[in-house]
Amino acid sequence: MNESRTTTSKMLALLRGINVGGKNKLPMKDLAAFFEAVGCTDVRTFIQSGNVVFRAPNNLIKTLPSLISKRIEKRFGYQIPVLIRTTKELATVIQNNPFPEGHPHANSLHVFFLADAPAVHSVAALDPNRSPGDSFIIRGREIYAIFPNGAGRSKLTNAYFDAKLSTTSTARNWRTIHTLFDLLNG
Repeated sequence: MNESRTTTSKMLALLRGINVGGKNKLPMKDLAAFFEAVGCTDVRTFIQSGNVVFRAPNNLIKTLPSLISKRIEKRFGYQIPVLIRTTKELATVIQNNPFPEGHPHANSLHVFFLADAPAVHSVAALDPNRSPGDSFIIRGREIYAIFPNGAGRSKLTNAYFDAKLSTTSTARNWRTIHTLFDLLNG
């Protein structure tokens, strides 16, 4: 028997742009069913914004984002990016937080998860003054951003980072990231 087919890993899927401001409505029951239909097990969703914890055969992981996106588009007509992280990768995201625990705006920390590691020249071209008061640091496939005036007021958006870094991103606040990590380990 092929080991990559039978070995499963606990994973996290992060979907961008569903159930936000009344747009791209996608019931979590249907989302979970999509994951199960392609071969995932122990599927669990968290809040309505597209966070899915699941187990998947290792040979499915590379194609999973495309499979889920296609199912969503076929059923609902939305083109939704799906990013995947392993339990270990999410642990590294938490460990790599460049903002100290006592940072005065630690409660406004968000992480942008990137589909691909950005090119060095693209990172260098980002404008650190694009959104006065906000700050960001890129580490690997994540951008750590502090939004003292609120994420909704920031000019550091998915659209900005996607265009400048030639990739796809989705963001989560720090509290949600910790909850997802707990779900992965629970």
